Parts: sequence; structure tokens; C-alpha cells
Amino acid sequence: MRQTTVSVIMPVYNGEKYIQRAVESVFVQDVPLELLVVDDGSTDRTEEILTPYLLPESPLYREELRLLKNPGNLGTAASRNRGVSMAVGEYVAFLDADDWWLPGKLSAQLARMEETGCVLCSTGRELRNPDGSETGKYIPVKDLISYHELLKHNSINCSSVVLRREVALAFPMEHDDSHEDYITWLRILRKYQQAAGVNRPYLQYRLSEGGKSRNKWKSAAMTYRAYRYAGYGPGKSLLFFVSYAIHGLWKYR
Repeated sequence: MRQTTVSVIMPVYNGEKYIQRAVESVFVQDVPLELLVVDDGSTDRTEEILTPYLLPESPLYREELRLLKNPGNLGTAASRNRGVSMAVGEYVAFLDADDWWLPGKLSAQLARMEETGCVLCSTGRELRNPDGSETGKYIPVKDLISYHELLKHNSINCSSVVLRREVALAFPMEHDDSHEDYITWLRILRKYQQAAGVNRPYLQYRLSEGGKSRNKWKSAAMTYRAYRYAGYGPGKSLLFFVSYAIHGLWKYR
């Protein structure tokens, strides 16, 4: 296998409807990479759809793809952590199986990280309907995101993130009953102070009908819980949550 710069981690559970588009969006990137698909106990045709990429005799074969099968349903956080632990790239990137990337995403982020010295970089995202059609809504990202800004609202979407692998190993994702990625970004920026951003819609983000964030009351409770897991007391967690809620209303207006 050629030298790997970025290890792309893709957790999936029953992703037969969307995973092929996500996989193909990884393989159009112009950096040396590997793709680790972590199957979290799927019971649908996910593995069948991935099989042609794994067979050397298939025209779709890609030696860069590795399929890791969990022993049952372990959850998104554990699946991402498993992928990180098996990655060989200097950087890791996360992509959910129902989202997809535009060409040039990873190279733009690596250049931005080199320019800023940041250990984490995210991009802007275009919101898509569950069927993949356009919503006309775009969520931008700042060139630099400070820790204090991140406390007020989570402007870092997991499917847009590239970060150094040693940092991902040092700050594994935890607490699937909350926003596990947000907790991780808070912990990382508490140490490193800021993250970089590339304000282009490199991430095509599908608004899933069954996603955790679609139930607003449930999402609100998970956000408050995220601040508590990140080490803040009830008072500060409530203040941060109010700011988060205000930004959320603006973001999805």
C-alpha cells in the first residue's frame, strides 16, 4: 500500500442507502489516504455494497479500503475510536456514512493546518435534505475557532474534521448519550486553544430523519450533558447552553 497521509474513519450502522456515495467521495480526494469503514453491527446490505471494493478481481477494488466489523453494536464513539486505533495516517478524518465530501477537501485542510499550526481543522457545510436534494442553506465556519467561541456553540461538524492522529488518540470520544464529538472538540481546544477552518462547503451534510440532533428537546438535553461531561458545573453549563441555543436558532433559521 502506498504511503498514507490521512486515515478516514467511517462508522456505519445499516447504511445501505447512502454509504456508496460517501465512499466514492473519499476516493476522489487528492491526498494519499486509507478508508477504514467500521461496521457497527449492520443487519442490512451494507457489507454487500462494500464487498466489490474489497475483492481484487472486482473493477471497484480499492486496496485503500479496510472493513472493520464490530462484535455487536458498540455505538458511534467506540466505532470511531476503534478506527483511530487502527489508523496508520499522520492525520485522521471523520465522515459519517450518510454524508459526503466535495473534491479537494482534504488537501485544502492539510494546507490550512500547515499554514496555522492548528491540530484540528473543519470546513463549512451545505445542508441537504434526507434524500440528498439541496436545501439552499449553508453553514459557514470561521478561519480560526477559539476555545471560548466553541463553548458558546459547536461550529465544528464531525464529518468535516481533520486532526492529527496523536491528538485523536489522546482525546478519544466518549458518552454516546450526549454529543460525543462536541465533548472531544472542547477537550482538544481547552489544550490547544484554537482550531482552523476552511470556509467552503466541502461537506455535504445530510439532515437525517433519525439523527440525534433532529429531536430538539433530546438534543438540548444532550448539549447540557456535554458541558457537564466536559467538566463544568451546573451554573456554567446552563449559561453555555443558553448561548448554544441562541446560536442554534440562528444557524438553522
